[in-house]
Amino acid sequence: MLSNLNKYRIVLGSNSPRRKTLLAGIGLDFEVKPMPDIDESYPDTLYAEEIPLYIARKKAEAYLPTLAEDELLITADTIVWINDTVLGKPADRADAIRILQTLSGNTHRVLTGVCIVTRLKTVTFSVSSGVSFAILSDEDIEYYVDNYRPYDKAGAYGIQEWIGYVAVEGIEGSFYNVMGLPIQRVYKELAKF
Repeated sequence: MLSNLNKYRIVLGSNSPRRKTLLAGIGLDFEVKPMPDIDESYPDTLYAEEIPLYIARKKAEAYLPTLAEDELLITADTIVWINDTVLGKPADRADAIRILQTLSGNTHRVLTGVCIVTRLKTVTFSVSSGVSFAILSDEDIEYYVDNYRPYDKAGAYGIQEWIGYVAVEGIEGSFYNVMGLPIQRVYKELAKF
């Protein structure tokens, strides 16, 4: 599948083990080239989907000087959006607990921006999924934070982990987007290269 990509060496510009798993799931051979210390700040004038799209582009721009002519780069960024506020990766245990208390009993949006780049072509897009959480007890939240340590996850949770089993009442949109990469849309866009 995706034989049109045979002319490229695929590069995933991400430290995320979930993105690596999802990209591997569509049968692509790729190399992981995470670049440390990419500034993920964004202008405060950006809203909702604009934020992860801006950061995904910023990550791609950091790779461009070293991108070979036969490489195809994929970068992404995911945020959790609730009440017109970004819930990013938690700073520590207390922040993770606060974030999960905010999500408890509410519906939020998971927004992922993706950038696919070669020397000749750039495609960017964002995908939004709605996630409804049941009401969680403080005991549930502390158990999850202490046992799964979700400090590298936007919104302080991984839907594929224990919290997804006990908290998620419903999803509108892509489950895989909530994991961190809207792989169906990525596949569709890669087919056009």
